Amino acid sequence: MKQQDLAAGSLGAVVIGRNEGARLVACLESLSGAVRPLVYVDSGSTDGSVAAARAAGALVVALDTTIPFTAARARNAGLDRLIEAGAPEFVQFVDGDCRVQPGWLPAAKAFLATHPEVAVVCGRRREIHPEASVWNRLCDAEWDTPVGEAKACGGDALMRSAALRQVGGFDPTLIAGEEPELCLRLQAAGWRVWRLDAEMTLHDAAMHRIGQWWKRTRRAGFAFAEGAAMHGAAPEFHWVAETRRALAWGLVLPVLALLGCIVSPWAALILAVYPVQVLRLWPRLGLERALFLTLGKLPEALGVVQFWLHRLLHRRATLIEYK
Repeated sequence: MKQQDLAAGSLGAVVIGRNEGARLVACLESLSGAVRPLVYVDSGSTDGSVAAARAAGALVVALDTTIPFTAARARNAGLDRLIEAGAPEFVQFVDGDCRVQPGWLPAAKAFLATHPEVAVVCGRRREIHPEASVWNRLCDAEWDTPVGEAKACGGDALMRSAALRQVGGFDPTLIAGEEPELCLRLQAAGWRVWRLDAEMTLHDAAMHRIGQWWKRTRRAGFAFAEGAAMHGAAPEFHWVAETRRALAWGLVLPVLALLGCIVSPWAALILAVYPVQVLRLWPRLGLERALFLTLGKLPEALGVVQFWLHRLLHRRATLIEYK
């Protein structure tokens, strides 16, 4: 992170994306006139995104295509360009498939201005078309996290430039889970993370096939395993429980049932724990969420295994993209 004096009270934005098309145009329009500077970081688009961003008045950073893309790397590059252009005190990070809700930026900025101990503030991200598919509805429910002090944020959040530079920004090697990992380091440095009861962004997951959900969930498992490997020791225990649950439900139980059937077909009854788990979660989460949270442990476990295979074979992971 490059050093420069901060312009007190100033607000800039970093948008990242690749081949987001009309979604990117809507994203940039939602920030027009509200932030300065506005930076767009492109990760190898072939759909005219770079030209559209320039037409919208954004400063464009095109990432080197010879280096593996990650969202974390893109956000760091955007922050560096933002600081070169004006060194704002506050930075709104936005994914290119989102658009910022009216009223969010002044509310979030005012909160940070009156809470100097808070480094990151986020609000309610919603799906634009939750009615379009079960996968979109699952995303919309996922974004609905508790209001108040939080452990982490997602890709859309307003942050303090000084706090980001203090901890070295995002970890560019992470293919997923980079925001919670950043928040963990910020909190270790004495900062706090907060979620407001305010509408923040509209997101377009555009998930219409089960394969997209499967890939996205597998990516979550990969992130759990990598986060636990990095910060799983006390006192953080970062994503240790999530990793264990993924392995227990998504790998250990199916393997036990399969091996047990070699001895006796009655071992298949082990798999009855899955419908029992769905029934247990149903009253609290509804049938749809209960079903897919349970089934999701299978791709999560595959993601965990994928991480450890990459680690053992000394391979660098590449993005797991679902759209």
